Amino acid sequence: MDAGLKGKTVVVTGGSGGIGQEIVRQFVSEGAMVTIHYFNGRERAEQLASEFDSVSVHTVAADLRVESSVAKMFDLTESRFGPVDILIANAGVWPVPHTSIRNMSLERWNETVATDLTSVFLCIREFLKRSETHGLLEPSIVMIGSTAGHFGEAGHADYAAAKSGLMNGLLASLKNEIGEVAPRGRINAVCPGWTLTSMARELTKDSEAMIRALQTIPLRKFGNPQDVAKAVMFLSSNQLAGHISGQSLFVSGGMEGRVLHSPDEIDLEKAIHRK
Repeated sequence: MDAGLKGKTVVVTGGSGGIGQEIVRQFVSEGAMVTIHYFNGRERAEQLASEFDSVSVHTVAADLRVESSVAKMFDLTESRFGPVDILIANAGVWPVPHTSIRNMSLERWNETVATDLTSVFLCIREFLKRSETHGLLEPSIVMIGSTAGHFGEAGHADYAAAKSGLMNGLLASLKNEIGEVAPRGRINAVCPGWTLTSMARELTKDSEAMIRALQTIPLRKFGNPQDVAKAVMFLSSNQLAGHISGQSLFVSGGMEGRVLHSPDEIDLEKAIHRK
């Protein structure tokens, strides 16, 4: 089905990461022109860009915690492709190690909130200002949340709090504010659960940890980045999701914050390898 994204200008923050790369591929396959944003992942971003025609993509480095850097990212995108139609706020960090709140430093807390929440605010603010300036009728924003923002995550309260702020307060407020900027402007969130990115694949080295995770998932399998990318594409499309705004779409296999399966009901081979 045609998503109506051909010729649209898209910014994907964190485009060099595991989920970000699949989001970029999805949009390029739909005929969009995509800015691949990166912070530390220059090599990965450039390797990804090499997969496509240079007319369709370009890479931009930016520290999204800094206002001037965010503005420069949009300037470079506009000079290459024109006004940005779609913003995918995907960049973020899942901090390590596992740290209880009573042992968490203020430095770590502030760093996580700045990276996972404040940076999204700065990108959205810049996007909405420019949408208004350019008179866009249907700007679309998709933020990447997390099941941690809904259920919480012991040892990662900083991450869970930042994602909850994004998925709840920010999303609920901006679905109304974006209408003041553009009559058909929309904002939604995609909230992945356990997803087998390169980072999360470390989990597959710990069978007990995998079983604990899968016990909370009705589908008894992990997601992959393509699952998330397809959901992002759907929500960003005014043709496919033009009457959806202010919603969080969970791509988590039906995950709940409670145990659903006993360990002997989990098949690790089927959970990891998709048939």
